[in-house]
Amino acid sequence: MAADSLIERRYRVLGRNSPLFYDKPLHLVRGEGVWVYDAAGKRYLDAYNNVPHVGHCHPRVVAALSRQAATLNTHTRYLDENVVAYAERLTALFDPRLSMAMFCCTGSEANELALRIARDCSGGMGILSTAWAYHGNTAAVIQVSSLFTPPEQRGPYVRTVPVMDPYREQGGRSEDELATAYAADVKRAIDAFAASGIGFAGLLFCTAFSSEGLPTVPPGFMAKALAHVHAAGGLFIADEVQAGFGRMGTHMWGHQKLGVVPDIVTMGKPMGNGHPLAGVVARPELINRFTERNMYFNTFGGNPVSAAVGMAVLDVLEDERLVENALIVGEYTLAKLSRLKEQHSLVGDVRGAGMFFAVELVRDRLSKAPATAETKRLVNWMYEHGVLLSRIGVHDNILKIRPPMPFSRQHADLLVDTLDEGLKSL
Repeated sequence: MAADSLIERRYRVLGRNSPLFYDKPLHLVRGEGVWVYDAAGKRYLDAYNNVPHVGHCHPRVVAALSRQAATLNTHTRYLDENVVAYAERLTALFDPRLSMAMFCCTGSEANELALRIARDCSGGMGILSTAWAYHGNTAAVIQVSSLFTPPEQRGPYVRTVPVMDPYREQGGRSEDELATAYAADVKRAIDAFAASGIGFAGLLFCTAFSSEGLPTVPPGFMAKALAHVHAAGGLFIADEVQAGFGRMGTHMWGHQKLGVVPDIVTMGKPMGNGHPLAGVVARPELINRFTERNMYFNTFGGNPVSAAVGMAVLDVLEDERLVENALIVGEYTLAKLSRLKEQHSLVGDVRGAGMFFAVELVRDRLSKAPATAETKRLVNWMYEHGVLLSRIGVHDNILKIRPPMPFSRQHADLLVDTLDEGLKSL
């Protein structure tokens, strides 16, 4: 099927506003490891997708899914050994205070459920997120996803804090001073709820601050911010959809890297390597209090097939030492990306951790004016030359590089060498 014909068919049944990557949409037909292939057989290095966390179509995950699907799949109101064993293994990866799980199908559902728990258990309604956040697309979650929802559509129960930008805002301040200033933004937003007579429920942050541009978070910021949150009777919801399952290299979870223990954790995409599996892990007293007053049931969430897939993902992470790989190869990749600053004035800042990187492009290093148009051209140039990545940030001028966890040094070499050529082309 010709791409143009497929696009027209898509428009007819999905609409012209259903989003597609790249100026010339990509028609993928197969994936394996860190590679994807288009309909013409061209191979692309996937340096963007965190959904296939342990690699596209990992044979052990596929086998686990197929085996359990051929045995039994039901909803979760029956006893099932695999579901319980998976919940036990998953919660064992967290601080002992986070020992109970609830399962659903998507990150959006997980964040929706977390908001319900926070509001029910705190007695408040007010939720804080950042001013450039994305947490999902349900009716409640989209209100706190300021990336796509303008202020007039957020309603009275949502406030945002400014996006931290140490690259531009350090201003001679120490990291502790910067952390204190950013935490004060959280305090001001909480106080704004109180001034409006709205009870405070909690703070929802992506622990990588991914959509915000992957800023380098000043040490101590989250602890300072959470002191304000807890003093006001609120709860901290850590969105680990993008930072979790070892992506940050040094820790299994992004909140661990930030040095705090959340009250509630949400997970999605990588949890099932593309299979629709998501979940909430929280303090047991919160889940017990919520479920005593609210019957929560999700027909497909955490079913036996999903549990088998989730268990296989954890097996692969452990057996292939992919968290260690994220640290070692991540440091190698970050060093190579950082050297691009010496060769290209367009590269203003390079940052990241583990298998997650941001390359910020600026038109002028002194003014740090965002190179938004150049970033879009570069993303499309990279795609045309066989490497997939994307862009993020308030000004859409930051390359988002987030490959599957089996990414190797050879893949990093290909990524950075191609990026070097792309920057020369601008």
